[in-house]
Amino acid sequence: MILDKVKVSNIRVYAHHGCLAEETAIGSEYLVNVTVNANLTKASISDKLSETVDYVHINHIVKEEMKIPSKLLEHVGKRIINRIFLEIALVKKAAVEVSKINPPIGGDVEKVTIVLTEKRKK
Repeated sequence: MILDKVKVSNIRVYAHHGCLAEETAIGSEYLVNVTVNANLTKASISDKLSETVDYVHINHIVKEEMKIPSKLLEHVGKRIINRIFLEIALVKKAAVEVSKINPPIGGDVEKVTIVLTEKRKK
């Protein structure tokens, strides 16, 4: 079955993640991208929000999970995916990208990004 997609791109968040004490104390800018796969056929016909994936809900999940400090971006990304599967039954697959802007890694690096992709377990 071919699944449709909903993408929420470049959600900007200021958060306090990192392994260094300074990172969690000072915080930094992050970008989060979420892509979910779901069957959107009903919504495309009915024009009803209740039959699609509400991107406002996805944005809300991202902002709430990004408020919780973590050492690793992978941990934050996994929490976001878990919440999406828990709260949005229509989603069959989710991909989350979490990027730290200007990471403190001793070089001129625009951002570092982790990408997690997971299918809903039956």
